[in-house]
This record gives sequence, structure tokens and C-alpha cells, in this order.
Amino acid sequence: MEYLLYFLSFFFTHHALQRVIYPDVLHYDFQIELNDRNDTILSDATILLTTDESTDAIKLDLGSLQADNGLGMQITQLTWISLDENGTESPLDYLHQNDRILIHRPLSKNDTVRVHIQYKGVPKDGLIISKNKYGHRTFFADNWPDRGHHWLVCHDDPSDKASLEFKIIAPDHYQVVANGIRMEETNLPSNSKLTVWKEEVPLSTKVMVIGVADFAVNLAGYVHDCIPIYSWVYPEDKEKGFYDYALAKEILPFYIQYIGPYAYKKLANVESKTRFGGLENANTIFYSEKSIKGDRSNENMIAHEIAHQWFGNMATEKSFGHLWLSEGFATYFAMLYEEAKYGKEKMIELLSKSRNLIVDYSRKKTAPVIDTTTRDYMKLLNPNTYQKGGWVLHMLRMELGDSIFHQAIRQYYVRYAGHTAGTEDLQEVFESVSGQNLHQFFKQWLYTAGHPILTITWKFDPAAKLVTGTILQTQEDPYSFPLDLSLVMNKKENIRHTLPINTSMTTFSFDANEKPIDLLVDPDTKLLHSHTISPIK
Repeated sequence: MEYLLYFLSFFFTHHALQRVIYPDVLHYDFQIELNDRNDTILSDATILLTTDESTDAIKLDLGSLQADNGLGMQITQLTWISLDENGTESPLDYLHQNDRILIHRPLSKNDTVRVHIQYKGVPKDGLIISKNKYGHRTFFADNWPDRGHHWLVCHDDPSDKASLEFKIIAPDHYQVVANGIRMEETNLPSNSKLTVWKEEVPLSTKVMVIGVADFAVNLAGYVHDCIPIYSWVYPEDKEKGFYDYALAKEILPFYIQYIGPYAYKKLANVESKTRFGGLENANTIFYSEKSIKGDRSNENMIAHEIAHQWFGNMATEKSFGHLWLSEGFATYFAMLYEEAKYGKEKMIELLSKSRNLIVDYSRKKTAPVIDTTTRDYMKLLNPNTYQKGGWVLHMLRMELGDSIFHQAIRQYYVRYAGHTAGTEDLQEVFESVSGQNLHQFFKQWLYTAGHPILTITWKFDPAAKLVTGTILQTQEDPYSFPLDLSLVMNKKENIRHTLPINTSMTTFSFDANEKPIDLLVDPDTKLLHSHTISPIK
């Protein structure tokens, strides 16, 4: 073994200038065996892949075995399987280190091969093996953002999507949930059970998932008579959990109507050990153990995670630097759902709370929404990505109007469902649908850090019957935007004015027969900004 490792290390070092690429994975077939004796998993993976260009070797991601703590995966066999009817297996030279597998297999462009990898170990991360809040043993995948490779051999990047099949062998007292449709459940010797789930829609690894626990399972109903809505909760939380998670039956039809068809064959909402409040795993959403209250106070969170089934899961950001295309969209579409259900005042309430979070965050860190420099992707889970991303969509809607905004959203989804997109792709769609040049809009709101910070002064001249004032943008670079001002008069009528703001200083002058009671800035909550306003006596 030592000689083999030396040989492979020499091979890959000596040929360091050879071309080594990630393949395009087409399908994963994972068989994973779990047990109650220890945390070791036994895995058998068959991966169908192709290449977009010629290469001397390919690489895949898999957590390496760590000498200091024994965590990680150890490969026991790696072969390639011929695609003919015989399915002959042949050994491959490989090197597994630093969470990567380098496989020496020269391939031409568009070659398709099947790789078979057997491995075992205790996951360092990604598959959380622990006890739930009631002290019962559980196994929950938690792959986001790029933690799937700690237990799945894969290309652990949102840009690569593949169909998959999970074959889970576990003690027979557990129920198993995963992406897709359950194809088989078979009792095995030694009190074990095989459960097979299959997902035909290609997924990124960040939203591939299994959950293995003692569950209570409820069919909440069907949407459009064909999409089953399930709730999977701990038996102890059955009554409250079934009630809370059944909200999905109301939420899903709104998104289908607004965005487009739901791509999957089921929707399951699952109580889990995820570290996040909610995690948008494709058609199998995981929520934290704290999510169940029994009063449906988690409605916005459930709406957020369901929105991800379109944005993040189907239309996926091409890299985590464009994460707002997932999280900003889910944030705003949850607001759209609540606006449709509860009215405009609910939308204004949510926008105001979001704006406060954005302004507070900007005082601590100045960074643009599109952040391609951060490599610790957990740090991208911040108000810039979520709330500011949502606000950008709101301002697009306010600037272009409901009809154009709706058309552009649907067009964007049609074009990129099943694929990946960058912010430039979204901009191109909105410009095409609206017929407008949106370069400045996208540049200032997404590629530039901060937001407009306004200092406004005004006064009333009774002789001239004029309200005059000055608007200063005090941040470093001036933004360009329309600003609504509303004069509040004695008769409680409001006189609305819209000013084009595009320089550091803007003056205004409005006719007024009497002194206004007040001057309101952005009365309809259309603009992301902060301001101070002072009347001059």
C-alpha cells in the first residue's frame, strides 16, 4: 500500500502539468449503509459522467481520512465500468488527498464513463449523526453550501447538477426520507431495511439530502390534484408539526401561479437537525427542531424555503458569489406571498424590517451584494444576500411596474430552470422584457457596496407659497433613483411629488398654498435608503 501511494503521488506530481478537470456528472447512484452500533457509514457509489473537453485525468470531491481524529472517508475500491452490456469493471489509478480524488483516466471531449467507488468512514460533516432533542438517534444530511463531499463522493459545486438515486440500508425501526419519489422499501435480514428514493430532476449537491429517524408522517393533501404534500416530524411533535407544516398546501399554489410549474413530484417538509432555520433541499425541505410552534408563526420561513424550489434549486446561482439569486429571491417571494395573502400593509411591514437590518449591517461591514471574494460561504448568509437582495427585486418591480416585473421573472425562470445563471443573465432578461437599459441600476445596487444616505432639509415660504429644500447624498458615490416626497397638508390630503435623483445634491421647489404639516420621504416604501430630515424654521 505504501508503495502504491508513493507511486501515485509520484505520478500526479510528475505529471502536474497534465490537464485535470472536474467532469460533468450526469447521475449519482448512492448505496449507503447506516447502523446503530457506531457512526461509520459504508458507501457504494456509481457515477455516470462526461467531459466537456479532453483531459488526462478527472477529479471528484470526497472528504479525506484524517489521521488526528479518524474522521473522513477511506476508499476501498475504485474502478470504471464499461457502458456495454457486459458492464466490465477495470481498476483505475487514483490519489485521494486533501478532500479530492484525482483519477488517471484520459478522456476525449464528450466521452461518457461510469466510475464505481466504494468507501467507508465517519463523516466529519455533511451527514449529521447525533441525537435529536428527545434523545433519539438520527441521521440528517446538511450539505449546504459545500459540505456534501464529507459523506458523498461528488462534484461539490452548485454549477454541476445530476439526477440521483439513494439506496439507504438502515435499522428497520427508522423511516427514511430523501429527494424524489420512494421507489422501494424492503425488509432485510438482521433487522435492517432497504429504502430507495429516486430523483430524475438534476440537482446540485447542496440540495441533495437524506433523513433517517423515527418519524411521524402525514399526507397534508394534494396541490393541483397531483403534487402530494407531506409532513415528516418527530412523533412527539406530531400534532403541532402537522398543523404548522400543512401551510405548504396554501403556499405552493401561489408560486406555481406566479412563477411557473413546480418541477418535482412531491413536497416534503421535514423536522431535522439542520444547523439552519430552514434548508431548501430539493422537494425535501429540512427545518430545525425549533421550527415547530403549533401556531403557524413560521409561515414566512416555510414560504421562503418553498420559493427556493424555483430559485436556488431549479434556477441555480452559477457560483456562491451570486447567492442573492437564491436567497434574495426566496426572501422577496416570501414577501410577495404574504402580500397576496394579507395585503399591502404586510409587505410594507416586511420591507421596513428588512431595510432596518440592511442599514444596521452596513454599519458593521461594507460589501456589495455580489461578493466573489469570500471563500467562507457561511459568511455570505447575511442581510446583504437576503434582505438587500430582496430589496433589489422590490425596486425593480417598483421601477418597471408589476406587469413587466412579472413577465421578466417568468421569462428568467423558463430560461434558467434546470441550469445555472449569473446576475448578468438576470439583467439581460429584465432588459429584454422591459426594453430598458438597466446597467446603472444593477451596477449601483448589486456591484456597489452601501446604499443612499440622504440628508434632507426643507422650509415653507408663505410669501412665495413654495416649499423648497435640498437633498444631499452623503455616501461616497451618488446613486441614481426616483424619490417620492409627500406634502402632508392641514386637510389631511397628501400632495405627492417624484424627483429624479442622480447627483450628490438635488434642490426642489413645490407649490403650496399653506404650510405643510410634514414632509414624508418615500411614503410607499419603494427605495432602499436611510435618511434624516429637518424642517428649517
